[in-house]
Amino acid sequence: QVQLVESGGGLVQPGGSLRLSCAATGSIFRVNAMGWYRQAPGKQRELVAVINPNGSTKYAESAKDRFTISRHNAEKWVALQMNSLKPEDTAVYYCNARIRPTMWDENEYWGQGTQVTVSS
Repeated sequence: QVQLVESGGGLVQPGGSLRLSCAATGSIFRVNAMGWYRQAPGKQRELVAVINPNGSTKYAESAKDRFTISRHNAEKWVALQMNSLKPEDTAVYYCNARIRPTMWDENEYWGQGTQVTVSS
């Protein structure tokens, strides 16, 4: 059974940094795109950043120049380094991945979510 296991998150002051990590576990043939989404109270879930196996990336405008997404293909993890955090970055952050459990199918998976709170 494929799972995404997240770690990191917590409370940080404005201007601080946090690192989120997410590992894909279980029987996996291939991991395709991996990314991070977030959902603030009363708002829709939104894309933060995504990274493909070839290393190409896409960021939300709000994350550009402050956040960096990275991945390790062989170890099947993705990380999000968040710097210069602002109160408006406060949200539950979800890991997302498109994974091939076998060579014949591909599914979308979500992590359990981790709370990031930016407050003084």
